[in-house]
Amino acid sequence: MASRTGAVHVATTRRVYKGKTYQTHLLRRTYRDGGKVKHQTLGNLSHLPPDLIDTIRRRLRGQSPVEGDGFEILRSLPHGHVAAVLGTLRSLGLETVIGSRACRERTRVVAMIVARIIAPGSKLATARRLDEPSGSSSLAGELKLEQVDETALYEAMDWLQKRQTRIETKLAKRHLADGSLILYDVTSSYYTGRHCPLAKFGHARDRQKGFPQIVYGLLCNGQGCPVAVEVFEGNTADPNTLCTQIRKIRTRFGIERIVLVGDRGLITTKRIDETLREVKGLDWITALRAGTIKKLVSDGVIEPSLFDDQDLAEVTSHDYPGERLIVCRNPLLAVERARKRQDLLEATQKPLDDIVAATQRQTRRLKGKEKIALRVGKVIDRFKMGKHFILEIGDDRFSYRRDEEKIEQEAALDGLYVIRTSVSSRRLKAQPVVRAYKDLSKVERAFRCLKTVDLKVRPIYHRLHDRVRAHVFLCMLAYYVEWHMRMRLAPILFDDHDRPQAQAQRRSIVSPAPRSAAAKHKDLTKRTEEGLPVHSFRTLIDDLATLTKNRVRLHGTEHAIDKLANATDLQQRAFQLLGVTL
Repeated sequence: MASRTGAVHVATTRRVYKGKTYQTHLLRRTYRDGGKVKHQTLGNLSHLPPDLIDTIRRRLRGQSPVEGDGFEILRSLPHGHVAAVLGTLRSLGLETVIGSRACRERTRVVAMIVARIIAPGSKLATARRLDEPSGSSSLAGELKLEQVDETALYEAMDWLQKRQTRIETKLAKRHLADGSLILYDVTSSYYTGRHCPLAKFGHARDRQKGFPQIVYGLLCNGQGCPVAVEVFEGNTADPNTLCTQIRKIRTRFGIERIVLVGDRGLITTKRIDETLREVKGLDWITALRAGTIKKLVSDGVIEPSLFDDQDLAEVTSHDYPGERLIVCRNPLLAVERARKRQDLLEATQKPLDDIVAATQRQTRRLKGKEKIALRVGKVIDRFKMGKHFILEIGDDRFSYRRDEEKIEQEAALDGLYVIRTSVSSRRLKAQPVVRAYKDLSKVERAFRCLKTVDLKVRPIYHRLHDRVRAHVFLCMLAYYVEWHMRMRLAPILFDDHDRPQAQAQRRSIVSPAPRSAAAKHKDLTKRTEEGLPVHSFRTLIDDLATLTKNRVRLHGTEHAIDKLANATDLQQRAFQLLGVTL
């Protein structure tokens, strides 16, 4: 009688057809029938996941699911920061803003934006971090990015630069409306080469002497969200950038009514008279320089009695027909300026005292009017205090004294600043006008993020002017993502996330904005209300990077799977605030 008993096992068959290998996994029973070995197919397992097939095979052999340590980790990549930034970028719809259709150039641009936030560096360094499998994060895998080098990234930058106009127009439609406030400011960054035609010597805001620079202006909406950026030659004066921006807002963005907010060095009297007055539908908010304020005080337009019971007052002057002048006095700022002036005066006097002593010593005495003047000239204006000293230089003597009259005249202006605007009082009251001017600090914050700890627009290595423009634009898009992340993550950052409550405590728009109770609690305890540690944006990104994506393989198998590490409470809260699902 034939034996029908037998062993059940998993059999794998392979066949090649037209150069392609097909693999089938079958559940079979092997038995003897009349002295012959036969196979009975019980089922097809090919549709099951490979790891489950391996487990079934091992169990049917009588083996445990795993042996030894059970599994091995083939690769562990930082993932949490990639998921947070890339998830936010996609939730903002920035991918479709950059390019309506998926293509390799768009994918590479997105990769460079995310890399600029999580690990800013040169394009060569970025390409190495995107390299698979030796990359330093999961970014390449998340984007299914083909292997790239720095040349491929440069090509993607060229593609991006050609689309800058279209992208900025889309962002303007999102964040700007007819009649809304537009914040504009200008900064510069040093250039580390000699070949870019945009790099010129000019006013170095980075205080890097001996380096050429580029100038770039940033347009933001009233909340500080970046909309557009433009790069100029390094010797371009700030006011000379205005015409280009106004043309961009009116023509490209299609906005008829504008309230442009700029600082006193940008929207000058000359630029107002020559350009801004001629533009229909354009209003501006700026401030007056110290010399002009001094003239208004001497003319009696601004009197100390204005601030007996208030810290803000509107005045008129025949020098500014049809305009409003809003005079503000901040007592705390007055005290700080007086303290700083005294410190700078004392710092200036110290080297002057050394020169006096050199003219009176017994040996190697400093003589000669020209030599003494040369020594004095090197130190007198080191701290911009030379205007407050009266100097007497002779052939063999030197003396100085403070010009108390000039010091008192300057002290009378301590804490005073004057906002100048063409916006009618019916449209904006005095306090909103002052608030709008103070909101320029949001653009300054953007420049700090772009230039220092977060995005590091500098140093700039690109030689071609279009590459420099693309690099700055790429950094602006990265800040666009970071700005939205900061807004969402504010409860676990040191940022004040309860601004309405803080504004309600504010006595006047002129006084410094107080911190809310929630923000003070974070400052004091370094903990959120949920007991989580409070971070800066940069340290939070570093913390998220500790959430890794691990490539895991069971011992004795060829199949590997990706498995995420468990998220901490802080990381879970961050993803919850961002609205990103792991």
